[in-house]
Amino acid sequence: MGSVTATVGPARHSNVILWFRTFGAIVGSGFRRYSTYRQAAVAGVVTNTVFGFLRCYLLLAVARQAGSVAGYDPARLATYVWMGQGLLTVVLLWGWTELADRIRTGDVVSDLLRPVDPVTSHLAADLGRAGYAVLARMLPPVLVGPLFFEVYLPTRWSTALLFPLSVLLAVVACFGCRYLVNATAYWLHDVRGAMILWTLSSGLLAGLYFPLRFLPAGLHQTLWIVTPFPSLFQTPLDVLVEVDPPPVSLALVGIQVVWTVLILASCRLVQRRAELRLVVQGG
Repeated sequence: MGSVTATVGPARHSNVILWFRTFGAIVGSGFRRYSTYRQAAVAGVVTNTVFGFLRCYLLLAVARQAGSVAGYDPARLATYVWMGQGLLTVVLLWGWTELADRIRTGDVVSDLLRPVDPVTSHLAADLGRAGYAVLARMLPPVLVGPLFFEVYLPTRWSTALLFPLSVLLAVVACFGCRYLVNATAYWLHDVRGAMILWTLSSGLLAGLYFPLRFLPAGLHQTLWIVTPFPSLFQTPLDVLVEVDPPPVSLALVGIQVVWTVLILASCRLVQRRAELRLVVQGG
């Protein structure tokens, strides 16, 4: 028994280290992969900046009429818009169909033979993509906005901790949602309908087009609890502009944690069911 105990501990420890090294390597490869699309990044920054001006002028026109709307003053709205324009490509609400394409072509079978399961490998690659997006796609709009508009700067020390955590949770949760939409290809084969539904609902219910607090109080509070959409976009921005007191901001991040865990668990469950389906079909 002594020899068994002596060998099992280090083996498990080495497996954990190997897992983290593999995960980190995939994150790095995802960063390098997306960093090669420099022209696309420049074009995306220009597009996001132009739409940032349009959205900012529109929302500021609403705020000037009322002075403050749903707790957002003009400075908070400007920060909401410009950080949102940068955060859009970090979270990536839509535009990812890699898993669905691999399912349609049959290349997903080779993914199942790899030592890292598809959910983990795609998540690691997406984290690398998000890391590159922070540098190439988020920073330019965030730097341009204050040059033309009065913005709100956070004043709480807790925001410096909650905002990065909230963004990370939003990236992971949004990846999980996109993975589930892509995974419908195991059963539907053609996911264009699911993609269109996801694109329309995520943009509207996540707070991209306008802050969800513009809706009636009972409605936007219900959306926060019964759907994951506000946790994908609205919550990080609300934490940044400090529209809520610290306990409420912490509770919103807590809701993000719950949704992230549930979504990732759903991804693994759906992936397992899909693998059984492939086996039954002889794939």
